[in-house]
Amino acid sequence: MTRTPSGLRYQDVNGGDGAEATADQTVVVHYTGWLPNGEKFDSSRDRNQPFSFTLGAGQVIAGWDEGVAGMKVGGRRKLVIPADLGYGTAGAPPAIPPGATLVFDVELLEVR
Repeated sequence: MTRTPSGLRYQDVNGGDGAEATADQTVVVHYTGWLPNGEKFDSSRDRNQPFSFTLGAGQVIAGWDEGVAGMKVGGRRKLVIPADLGYGTAGAPPAIPPGATLVFDVELLEVR
């Protein structure tokens, strides 16, 4: 896994070959999130409802803004997000405990 200066770790599962995600673009993703113990806390795939957000605009946790940047459409990336780039010391009860590291599988479906 690659570790960034912020502490985010990521690994491309599939690099993708479409458009690259850059700041201020709307990105559409499918994702599944787990706690380090393997407990799944959320999944757009389970709902069959992709999630969209403006990259770099602070609409999502900082680990997503950093971790999705540079992905290409069709790509899939594993993100390991430390608490300070996630939900911090407060967590997001009841699903995400305080100080939790988060693991995400993110697939970039579209950039617009």
